Formats: sequence, C-alpha cells, structure tokens
Amino acid sequence: MSRFDADHWQARLDELRAAHHVPGAALAVLAGGTIHESASGVLHRGTGVEVTTDSVFQSGSIAKVYTATLVMQLVDSGELRLDSRVVDVLPGFAVADDEVTKSVTIGRLLSHTSGIAGDFTLDTGRGDDCLARYVEACANVGQDCPPGTVVSYCSTGYAILGRIVEVVTGQTWDDALRDRLLAPLGLGHSMTLPEEALRFRVAMTHLGELGSDPEPAPVWDMLPRSAGPYGRVLVSAVDVVRFARMHLDDGAAPDGTRLLSAESAATMRRRVVDCVDGWTFMADGWGHGWALYDWDGVAGYGHDGASGGQFSYLRVVPGSGVAAALLTNGGGATGLFVDLFQELLGELAGVRMPDVFAPAAEPRPVDVAALAGTYEREGVRITIGERDGVPRLRLRLTGGMADYSPPIEADLVAVSDTVLAMPGVGPVSAPWLPLVFGTLPDGTPYVYFGMRAAPKVA
Repeated sequence: MSRFDADHWQARLDELRAAHHVPGAALAVLAGGTIHESASGVLHRGTGVEVTTDSVFQSGSIAKVYTATLVMQLVDSGELRLDSRVVDVLPGFAVADDEVTKSVTIGRLLSHTSGIAGDFTLDTGRGDDCLARYVEACANVGQDCPPGTVVSYCSTGYAILGRIVEVVTGQTWDDALRDRLLAPLGLGHSMTLPEEALRFRVAMTHLGELGSDPEPAPVWDMLPRSAGPYGRVLVSAVDVVRFARMHLDDGAAPDGTRLLSAESAATMRRRVVDCVDGWTFMADGWGHGWALYDWDGVAGYGHDGASGGQFSYLRVVPGSGVAAALLTNGGGATGLFVDLFQELLGELAGVRMPDVFAPAAEPRPVDVAALAGTYEREGVRITIGERDGVPRLRLRLTGGMADYSPPIEADLVAVSDTVLAMPGVGPVSAPWLPLVFGTLPDGTPYVYFGMRAAPKVA
C-alpha cells in the first residue's frame, strides 16, 4: 500500500470537485491505521460558507447500515434472530399481502429480499410515535415482487426494522442509535434530527442540471422523521469512517469495547443475494446490511446514499484495511466519486472500480415492442414506449412520493436487449441511469429502476 499523500489527495479533491460542479465535499480515508481528512468547496453557494472536515452532511441511505448494526446488536443479545418473523416481534404488523405478513423475516428486510414495496414514504409527524404510526400504515403497502425472488431495494423494510429496534429496546430509534452506537464510538458529529445538526456547520442541499453549478434548494431536507432508519443519519465524513472502522475491526471500538460480535459483523457482509442491476449501487450482491463488491477478485463492502441533492459514498476494502467516505451537497457527485475513488482505491488498495454507467457512443438497435408497457411499484409508475423508433420513458411519482418531482419524460438509449439507459434528470448525480428488464419466477415481466423491481401491469 502506498503512503497516504495528504497534499496530493487534497489537490485531487479540489480539482475533481470543481470539474464536476459539486459545490462542496468532505473526504475521510482510513489508511495505514490512520484517518486522513480533507474538505473542499462551500456548504452553501448563497452564503459562501466553506466546507470544513467537521461539517455535517445528509448521509441518505448510508443510514441503513447503522440501523442494520443496531438490529445485529439485538441478535447478539439473543433478543432477535435473523429468521424471527416480523409479526412475532411487532404484534399487529401487517402489509397488504397476508402471506407476506405471516412469513416475512428480519433477515429478508435486512437483505432487501422481502419484496415489500420499497418506497412507501409517509409523514407521520415529528413525535416519538412516528415509526409506530408508520408501521400501522404499512397495512396497505403491497408487493413489488414475491419474497426471495430478487433483491429489490426496500426503504420501507428499514423503517420497519427501526420500529423493531424501538419495541425491543424500549427506546426511540434515535435514542437507541445515539446510546448504542454513536456515543460508544465517540461520533460527536453524527445525529438524526435537524435541530441537533444546527449546532454544527451544515451542508445545504443544491439542485440543478448536470454540467452546471447547482443552486441552493428551496428546503434543506424533505424527509419526514419516520424516514430516519432508512435515510437520515446526519454525519461528518470522519464519523462515517470511524463507524466503518468498527466494522473493519469485526465489531470492536478503538478502545476495545465490543459493540458487535465478530460473527454478526461477518454476517452483515456475507452475501445473501446477487444483484441483477450492477450499476445503480455498483454492487455485485447484498448482505444483511452492506452492499457487496467484487473488484476483479478483490472483495469490498459499503453503501451509497442520496437525500434530495446530497450524495454520499462509503467503500471498505477489508484486505487492505482501507475505508473511505465522500460526502457531497449536489452537482455531478457520482462522477466526482468514481474519478476520485478509482485513483484513491487503486493506489491504496489495488482496486479497479468500474466506470460510471453509460451507453456506447453508437447505440445498438433494440426491439422496443418487447419492452413496451406500464410498470408500477409503490410510489413510481414507469411507461416505456417509442417515438420515431426511439425508446421513450415517462416516469411519474405517485402516493407519498408525488410531491418530490414532476413527471419526467426522456428518450432512452439501448445498452443491450434488456438494458436501456436514461439520461440523468431531476435530483440525480449521474449522467445516465440504468433500466434493467427481466422476468420474475412466476413469469411476470419487470423493470429494475433504482435497483427496485417494478412489475409490468399493462
């Protein structure tokens, strides 16, 4: 492993951040047993306040790994098992499918294999009962696909896991996270609520078209409190790496305190399911919490997160003892992440990360008729058709997601007979987004978008 050259990586962060029109970014890297920190740009383009290494960003879905860790602590204590049925832990729990209600397990929720519709967003208020009320409302939530068929990314499942943590511990999810993980690890710049974040230098969300400098968003955060277990742990980059170091050390804190058994730490990164869509999270598989990577034979784990216009990335290479976290507040964050981490992990860990997803310069022909139709899952309706022989998409958010974005229409580019590329529009950080078409075991066609399965309905 090469020596960490702090000046070099600070310069590369500055250069690449500007090139990808990212207003501000914070980077933390564990290498050679030492955590190195860098910051670049501004927290808010309107005020010009600079990013510092202790600045706080929204981590988005990286929050799921924190929730998974809390669950595995309860497995260690014998209060839960991976094969525990949710209904046995949460009396009165139900989803729309009676069989899933009776059978879905904690392990299925952790590994995104429950098939439960994954984007059920509901504002149940700011009270300590927000997760209890959210889970009550899940009684009307349907299935994107049958349990155990494919990995279908499920934020709903992590909100349910957050409620399980509350019922078993007798604490709110927020308090359990603070008392059982954040405080023991000394993560003083990690929290869950906006009023806690206001003690620190906080990154503002920015929105805009890729390739241009984004502007501050109308609001800092659109997520309700009930989204906490799947989408809102507010963090500094160094705190994310300190959390990752505990997992690298098989559940032990730096002072030797064991927060997680070595067996549970290994279980979280043991492959449960392969990913059909290897581009959205750049993952090859999923464990009980972690996204899993195979970089030409080098194993790794991590997670990505997005919250409005803030994007976060965490990668861990256990064979080299390297962990790196990048937090951003808008712009072409995925391009920044890939360009920076290809160099960084290449030098420090001998890893070759894949390039950003994109179609070939010369698009191949595709039989649009074979893919055309309407595909729907909770919160999203996708219609595939054609115009002048070119594949075309119309995407509309529905239900609790409806206010997040107006309908989107875009021409698509064929990557293969079963993969189409959509230009990155809306609050995204990548130039192209994959749509992967397949068939469920029962014969139902579906499309993966955002690594979520949407069955064909018409």
